[in-house]
Amino acid sequence: MIGKLNHVAIVAPDLAAATALYRDTLGAAVSEPVDLPEHGVTTVFVELPNTKIELLHPLGEGGPIAKFLEKNPAGGIHHVCYETDDIKAAAEKLKADGMRVLGDGEPKIGAHGKPVLFLHPKDFVGTLVELEQV
Repeated sequence: MIGKLNHVAIVAPDLAAATALYRDTLGAAVSEPVDLPEHGVTTVFVELPNTKIELLHPLGEGGPIAKFLEKNPAGGIHHVCYETDDIKAAAEKLKADGMRVLGDGEPKIGAHGKPVLFLHPKDFVGTLVELEQV
């Protein structure tokens, strides 16, 4: 059902500083910031040879990333994203197994322009899991 690790998402209280850290200090290739108003977030992707790091920063107030920063002012790991070939089939199997799909249970378009779903952290060892159809 799940494939490779697509990315690890880290909430950054200062997106420009986090981007510079990965680009200038660690020498990674980073994308330009992209605002995703429908998700209330600005993203920057750090490209690594085997996966990506997604830097997240709130876009506006009151969204899930702003709430995360209220509880974790220094930032931190927000979620891990795994690839799947068929997100609807994966969601149906997870629901049948008693797992909770967040939101209305229907895939939304994520930062890569592909369907995504989030799974409740209490069902996955305290980790928020994102599935992205590839």
